[in-house]
Amino acid sequence: MITTQKFGNTGHLSTRTIFGAAALGNVSQNDADKTLDVLLKYGINHIDTAAGYGDSELRIGPWMEKHRAKFFLATKVFRRRYNETREQIEQSLERLQVSSIDLIQLHNLTDPRSWDRVMGENGALKALIEAREQGLVKYIGVTGHGYGVAEIHIRSLERFEFDSVLLPYNYIMMQNPKYAADFENLLKICQDRGIAFQTIKSLARRPWGKKEKKWDTWYEPLKVQTNIDRVVHWVLNREGIFLNTSSDIRLLPKILDAANRFEKGPLDEEMQKKATQLDMKPIFEGRNLLFE
Repeated sequence: MITTQKFGNTGHLSTRTIFGAAALGNVSQNDADKTLDVLLKYGINHIDTAAGYGDSELRIGPWMEKHRAKFFLATKVFRRRYNETREQIEQSLERLQVSSIDLIQLHNLTDPRSWDRVMGENGALKALIEAREQGLVKYIGVTGHGYGVAEIHIRSLERFEFDSVLLPYNYIMMQNPKYAADFENLLKICQDRGIAFQTIKSLARRPWGKKEKKWDTWYEPLKVQTNIDRVVHWVLNREGIFLNTSSDIRLLPKILDAANRFEKGPLDEEMQKKATQLDMKPIFEGRNLLFE
């Protein structure tokens, strides 16, 4: 059974494994429906999508009419200015076929110039706060990629009391001393203040490089069940955090199967051996992914 825990101060008990609906960005409605049915099988009760995930919101929309009450529904905006963000929120509500969203998040807020625009007088944050006041959204979060994200999330939390954060967490990234220190600082802040802590990129093996991309992930993922077990269990071994699933529907059943069989125990030594054996490498190479 995939366990649940409080999603920060929201009061919602979310499954520790959250469905990352980027996996629905480029699939048919039939495949999306089958994928969403897998969530019911494993009792997943939290969906995380974004306006920038292709057709993901459109694929979730028809399903929400029947299943809305069963899920904590989160999406993201990638616009940076007030007017454009207001429009994007309205579009997401329409695409998702809902009257309100549980969590709206600023998508990949890592670039300092974008950060200034978002936090400014006519920035995106103003639109999110207004939408919350109008009952269109309940909670507000912030997400990001790259090695600088934890540090910038700390800066964001100094400016505004976000309800959740989202950032990468895997064994290889945590071997970077600066990122590990920033990650730990951010996690402590979030735990002290009751801010939900979501993680991504658990299945990242290494960059694609010149290889043919056979999976709908922008990094080469782990594919074998035993390897997926190791990395999923390594993430879930860290108490108080959530794991968001990867962006390929073929990987979802394997991730949920691994999460369903999770038992807490020491895994660092095993992960070190596995990382060497699988030639795991950082996927960001010191860069932040910009989402202007």
